[in-house]
Amino acid sequence: MPFIKLASQAELPAEGEAKEFLCAGKTLCVARINGTITAIDNVCLHEGGPLSEGVIEGGKIVCPWHGWEYDLATGQTGDNPTDKVDVYSIKIENGDVFVDV
Repeated sequence: MPFIKLASQAELPAEGEAKEFLCAGKTLCVARINGTITAIDNVCLHEGGPLSEGVIEGGKIVCPWHGWEYDLATGQTGDNPTDKVDVYSIKIENGDVFVDV
């Protein structure tokens, strides 16, 4: 599937923050860490918490409901590396942000 427009660059979260976006029927957690934009599924594997409402600590986003941590680059949980949420490629062109869902 080709990349789909997600948002404009101006709509992206600030450094060290995450934001929820809807794209192609999926809810994504888009974060900015060390200048890099990442996109993962927004639903925690534990009980479905909204990852985009969590805090970013050490390259991971912490679910606001029960503290499960997800690596923003790989989608893996801190406790069990075989459990992971999907990670989506991002590209930015001419001020627009595209995601490969």
